[in-house]
Amino acid sequence: MPRRFATLSLLLLAGGCALGPDYERPEVDMPERYVQPVQEGESFANAPWWNLFADPELQKLIRIALQENQDLGIAVSRIEEFRAILGVTRADQLPNVDVNGGGNRGRGSSNVFPGNLIDGTTENYRLAADAFFEVDLFGRLRRSTEAARAELYAVEESRRSITISLVSSVASTYILLRDLDAQLAIAERTETARQDSLKIIAARFEKGTVPLLDVNQAEIQLAVASALVAVAERAVAQTENLLSVLLGRNPGEITRGIALGQQLLPPNIPAGLPSELLQRRPDVLSAEAQLAAQTARIGVAEAARWPSLSLTGSLGLESGELSDLNSGNSDFWNVGANIFAPLFNAGRNRNRVAIERARTEQALLSYEQTVQRAFLEVEDALVAVRTYRDEHAARRRQVEAARSAAVLSRARYDGGVTSYLEVLDIERSLFSAELAESETQRQSIIAIIDLYKALGGGWNPEP
Repeated sequence: MPRRFATLSLLLLAGGCALGPDYERPEVDMPERYVQPVQEGESFANAPWWNLFADPELQKLIRIALQENQDLGIAVSRIEEFRAILGVTRADQLPNVDVNGGGNRGRGSSNVFPGNLIDGTTENYRLAADAFFEVDLFGRLRRSTEAARAELYAVEESRRSITISLVSSVASTYILLRDLDAQLAIAERTETARQDSLKIIAARFEKGTVPLLDVNQAEIQLAVASALVAVAERAVAQTENLLSVLLGRNPGEITRGIALGQQLLPPNIPAGLPSELLQRRPDVLSAEAQLAAQTARIGVAEAARWPSLSLTGSLGLESGELSDLNSGNSDFWNVGANIFAPLFNAGRNRNRVAIERARTEQALLSYEQTVQRAFLEVEDALVAVRTYRDEHAARRRQVEAARSAAVLSRARYDGGVTSYLEVLDIERSLFSAELAESETQRQSIIAIIDLYKALGGGWNPEP
């Protein structure tokens, strides 16, 4: 009895330990502040996306995408898959109980087994419950559950990452569509103006006041504007199709909201602290969860090198006659224990541990790379926000100056002071300036969207 008690105590003690390293968040090179100048205050990424975008139609499109986009639907389905995998893995730590029953009746052949003992008809009926339980001596099952739980966390964070990317893609594509609408309007307005100009110059040519060269130059500029109208119409239609697919729908028209020039931008864009990225960015959290899962797999591989113990038992009824199955003499039971210990496998289990350790090192490097990429995206977005605002302000001044020059140049040409070449040159400059001003305004808005995405905005961090 003392020896049995000591053996049981050792088994219970072994069952309380788990081989392999426990996961700890690795130290990363964390900058104290961003390289680009940022405003102090709580990160604007804490605001939900519906407060970031003031356009009601854009908000509506984002809501549709969050409900119907296929990529997001796949991500949600993967969460359910890994939640079920966790349930299966965790169930291995609990006893398994199965119920089985059966009966048979037959007659043996006396040619095969001579004698009268088996030559007659025989019957056998059985109803039993079988139990199996593996004692988790060295934590193999617990480490497997730990890895499955971390994988579930990883796919949950991946779903959040897809959500943020989807919101950003819908918003950026919508802003691109509004920019293309503006460029189409500029091209159409320019085309109309050049048509009117061509009519005037052609009439003057008929009177002999201007040379044929002026007519040809006006025709060239009209053709350029008409070609750009076609280019803009094509880009608008293709962007509408792209946005429709992001919404989880077939290609079609998109309802417009606020014009590009009326889109409201946040006046203050504080970015918060760099350390917040480790808690907010879902791709960083997903990479960390993958590292935690891989760390747990080292313990699974380590435990496979040590003995495993399983307990079995059966309880039921068995009888040669169906009518006697519930009699007092039909009951039976048995309990048993099986131990398995690897003795020699040519280093297979040792190499499995080496494999998991190498994979864990890879997961660590991937986590560090993800963190560095997060800092890179934030820094790029910060510099883009600042410089695109400055560029857009300069482009706006350029448009104002070009419009004034175009009016003066046209008056000089009508007065016979200058040639038509000067008018064409200034009008080309105005056309290009208006297109560039619209594009840089789009880039300014998209830079803010990119910063919001880079900071992990759009959802509240959970423990």
